[in-house]
Formats: sequence, structure tokens, C-alpha cells
Amino acid sequence: MKSRLKEKYVKEIVPKLMKDLTLANIMEVPKIEKICLSQGIGSAVSDKKMIEQASLEMTKISGQKSIITKSKKDIANFKLRKGMPIGVKVTLRRNRMYEFLDRLISISMPGIRDFQGINPKGFDGRGNYTVGIKEQIIFPEIKVDEVKKITGMDITFVTSAKSDEDAKSLLECFGLPFKKRK
Repeated sequence: MKSRLKEKYVKEIVPKLMKDLTLANIMEVPKIEKICLSQGIGSAVSDKKMIEQASLEMTKISGQKSIITKSKKDIANFKLRKGMPIGVKVTLRRNRMYEFLDRLISISMPGIRDFQGINPKGFDGRGNYTVGIKEQIIFPEIKVDEVKKITGMDITFVTSAKSDEDAKSLLECFGLPFKKRK
């Protein structure tokens, strides 16, 4: 089963981008390769249940089992030892990626309080875009009553675009609401 955004990409976005970016070959059209969700849980050093809770929430949000990330080295100031769990992450590809993007754009982002749009400065120079979300409770899969601590997360859109401008036009075509520059 094809997702709604995948069909939109094939039928509407590809022809539009070919015209706008003056591309000769359909294979040159940028596409979203994967979406990475990551969440750093700093308080997990003192409370082990925080990681389990975050992993459960990330799995609900993404619809895919999350991976617990561990520290790579000792940092005495943070009471951190090598190999301690400090975060969770998920990488979404193909249909799950499009389903997540659809829910993010149509349900979750409109639910953010005082939402003005996402910052257009989150590009890395290689055509990838990262947006930070302050509260995980914007996702409808998370029940506010069950949340012990409100944490944020980073969502990274990895694209095949050669430049940030191409990636921005691709993401705008999908419907990501960027802030308008004044």
C-alpha cells in the first residue's frame, strides 16, 4: 500500500521540481532518503527508568522499535561512564517514513502552541534539515497523563539534494511550514 505523500511525490512534486530546478533527468530530482528521530535523555544517568520510558514513547511515535544509544566515553563532570544509556533513536525509511512525515505535517505540527512555522536555518550545507521539537506530547500517540517528564527531540530529514536550496524546495513541496523571512 502506497502512502498518500509517496503518491503526491511521484505525481505532483517530481514534475514541479523538475520544472523549478531545471533538471533534465528524473533521477536528478531530490528525494527524502530517511528521517532520523533522536532524543537525548540527560537525566537517565541518575534515573534508569527514563530511558525505558523514552524508548517506549519513541516506538509509539515512529511505529518502529527504537534503539537505545550509549555513551562513548567517560565524562566525570556529568557522572557519565562509557557504555551508559543516554538516549534513544529511530531511523525511518520508505513507507514508514512517509507515514510519519504525513502525521507530523498534518496532525502534530498544527498542535504546537503558538506555532509560527519551523526555522529555515536548520540546514547543514549538504541538503539535510534538522528541526528540534520541545515537547514529545505534540504527537497524538503519546497520552499526556502517562508522561513522567516532558522531553524534546530532534528530527533530521536526510535528502539526496545537492544544496540547501534544493532541499528546502523539496520539503516545502511536501508541506513543511517554514517561517517566512521578514
